[in-house]
Amino acid sequence: MDTACLDYCLTEDERLEFERNGFLIVPDALTPQMTSDIEAVVDRIDAHHRAEAKMKTHEWVHKLDFVGQDEVFLDLLDWHKTFPKVWGILGWNIQLYLTHMDVTPPPPPDAEQEKQRLGWHQDSGRLNAELETDPRPRVSVKIGYFLTDTTETGRGNFYVIPGSHLQNKLEFPPDDVSDPEGATPVCVPPGTAVIFDRRIWHSRSPNESDITRKVLFYGYSYRWLRPRDDMTVDNFIDRCDPIRRQLLGFSTSWHGYTSPTDEDVPLRSWLAEHLGDEAIAS
Repeated sequence: MDTACLDYCLTEDERLEFERNGFLIVPDALTPQMTSDIEAVVDRIDAHHRAEAKMKTHEWVHKLDFVGQDEVFLDLLDWHKTFPKVWGILGWNIQLYLTHMDVTPPPPPDAEQEKQRLGWHQDSGRLNAELETDPRPRVSVKIGYFLTDTTETGRGNFYVIPGSHLQNKLEFPPDDVSDPEGATPVCVPPGTAVIFDRRIWHSRSPNESDITRKVLFYGYSYRWLRPRDDMTVDNFIDRCDPIRRQLLGFSTSWHGYTSPTDEDVPLRSWLAEHLGDEAIAS
């Protein structure tokens, strides 16, 4: 793994911000050239997906399991400006358990924008119904890489309610239209990454602009959690270093997901070597 990661470890201020708000913005996570290169690959995959699914040009694409479709996506798996924040939050017994590519085109010219409440939710489906604690455990985080300009509202912005990761339920206004108190658009330029706790109440929003909104989401969880997509990565596994293999789901045995050896979790040894035993104390 790139030792440049060591320059971007989670700071104490970032940790406090994440614990308080449930999300963290990483400006300039990607260079303009990398953002452009990735966007070109996204455009190719988006066009193929639309043709295959016979989708209209204005329809929203939510494509799971994109990570194995191009090698450029592997570089984001352990990207030096963001991945250290993930291990700083979750620790070393982690994996990639979900990816999805979201493309939100502008609406058709004749579309009428009717005011509706956003689709507020917490991630992870049945975890929220079947885990009994209050608040529920974190279990996973996501990184969203924003490839297009969402510095203004109305561009399909990602919305969050800061601090709501500690709430199992939301209070909604009685009019069935208004959003909950504290609803906040995340307005960021291309190349920005947003890291968020799966428990934070969040939503996408309508794109009322002439800019197609494009975001890549990488979900990281503890290794004992089953993946939420097919993780079609066999074509890359043999070419990956040990840490990437860990992140893509490798284990010496099923037992290794809950009681890992050093071979199961090379990230642990790497952190101990470069940051000392205190980095792996848990």
